[in-house]
Amino acid sequence: MTGELFSPLHLRSGQVLKNRISKAAMEENMAGDGQLPDEQLFTLYRRWAAGGTGLLITGNVMVHAEALTGPAGVVLDEHAPLGPFTEWAAAGKSGGGAIWMQINHPGRQVASDMPGVVWGPSDIGVSLGKHSSRFGRPTAMTAQQIDDTVTRYAVTAHRAEKAGFDGVEIHAAHGYLLSQFLSPLVNKRTDRWGGSLENRARMLLDIVKAVRAAVSPSFAVAVKLNSADFQRGGFDAEDARQVIEMLEPLGVDLVELSGGSYESPAMTGRSTDTRTQAREAYFLDLAEELVTTSPIPLMLTGGITRRGTAEKVLDSGVAVAGMGTALAVTPDLPDRWRGGREADRRMRPVTWSDKALASAASMAQVRHQMRRLARGSRPRPGTHPALALVAEQRKQRTALRRYRAWLAEPRGAA
Repeated sequence: MTGELFSPLHLRSGQVLKNRISKAAMEENMAGDGQLPDEQLFTLYRRWAAGGTGLLITGNVMVHAEALTGPAGVVLDEHAPLGPFTEWAAAGKSGGGAIWMQINHPGRQVASDMPGVVWGPSDIGVSLGKHSSRFGRPTAMTAQQIDDTVTRYAVTAHRAEKAGFDGVEIHAAHGYLLSQFLSPLVNKRTDRWGGSLENRARMLLDIVKAVRAAVSPSFAVAVKLNSADFQRGGFDAEDARQVIEMLEPLGVDLVELSGGSYESPAMTGRSTDTRTQAREAYFLDLAEELVTTSPIPLMLTGGITRRGTAEKVLDSGVAVAGMGTALAVTPDLPDRWRGGREADRRMRPVTWSDKALASAASMAQVRHQMRRLARGSRPRPGTHPALALVAEQRKQRTALRRYRAWLAEPRGAA
């Protein structure tokens, strides 16, 4: 059983993926000392690399040391030593596949107890009802801060290539900074970065241009984009279609489609929109709309756990099937599919009515599995979500103390 799912994909950069299965980015929050990757991440990625996946995309790596999605986030900026990243890249390529680094800035999606900065296109905070206080109040970015952030993405991409990664994926989905600029609900600017879609997409396009100029032609550059925000009046599928067209002349190899944000967590299957109620391939309907006009190969992520679902995704015209949770539970799932087998375990579902809390618990469950893999243990997908969430909160408190101390230290050039 070696059909199209296991056929190679040739990208415009000249890079060839050995099959159409990708481990999508999952935020590991497993940085070691100095906000650097260490043996935990090396072991985790060696396990995934050995499982037959054609492309591994790392959890989001931060381009700005003062703006992290979580206190145990990995930072690759101009000051970070490259040695740990070189080892990470080698671990990811140890099975013969490619590894891309997802690079990101959280913007306003920064916890209120985190040091550093909370920025956004405007000063509109994250709205989560009774949970809104979990996030800091953002300040609207200045033109200089926007320009500096564009440069940071280019520096991180350049250094990722030097470390041996095969590409980068620029994160413009899930309500992070670039997604915030794209959203008419969050971006209320009246200057060249606000108003029309062309203006709201300007920062993303400038980053893609800067990254492409900072890396070699054979280095892959991808973008993760929401197919929709799943919020009334927000970024929608038609916006996504137009942004993909804007990206095509800039040398983008692949666009990964996902959806949602902390305010509407469709990426965990918990949005307020009925289009993600399907148990698998949450965003396939929207992808089928976009694939008919997309001039760039598309990757679809969200809820894929079975070979038949992955093949249905490819049958729609999508080029790559991306999986996250399924590979946290069964890291050798591609090899199983090649041998005609399926996963024998599933993650315990989170059925809580509080969508924000359920989303946090779902992510905690996934991180619990990743940490077990990183220790060389078998996943334990039956772990109760409440226990996983409590354990995650404890780890984050410890990581926060360490991050505060690290951020207060002077840092010189690498």
